[in-house]
Amino acid sequence: MINKQNSTRIERVDPTNIPSPVGKYSHITKIPKNSDIFVTSGQVGVDMDNNIPESINDQVENTFKNIADLLASQQLSADNVIKVNIWATEEIDWDYFDSKWDSLFGTEYPSMTVAYISALGLPELKIEIELWAAK
Repeated sequence: MINKQNSTRIERVDPTNIPSPVGKYSHITKIPKNSDIFVTSGQVGVDMDNNIPESINDQVENTFKNIADLLASQQLSADNVIKVNIWATEEIDWDYFDSKWDSLFGTEYPSMTVAYISALGLPELKIEIELWAAK
């Protein structure tokens, strides 16, 4: 078993008896006993003026800014994120997305799920990202 640990004591595990992750995530994220758990609502690509850009990449940009600001509001960092759920209504530009992902997470990836769906809460939304964190 390959274990990847970071400074927050959250353990990231990719067992060697199953295929390696096909993306930038860990198969298992182990949360330390007695941790506080933080669950966010889905973050979307709206800016501070409540504008939602038309392109998915602009929405990704705003979403990652909102995620960073949300984490900071609770004195959390990307190291505290244990699970990410991503929903998109159109194909994600993975090169662009991964550049934002890497800027936030570096190489200590949380567990992740991605789903393509037909619609989100507002018709103009193209991506929504929910976080689970522990501290």
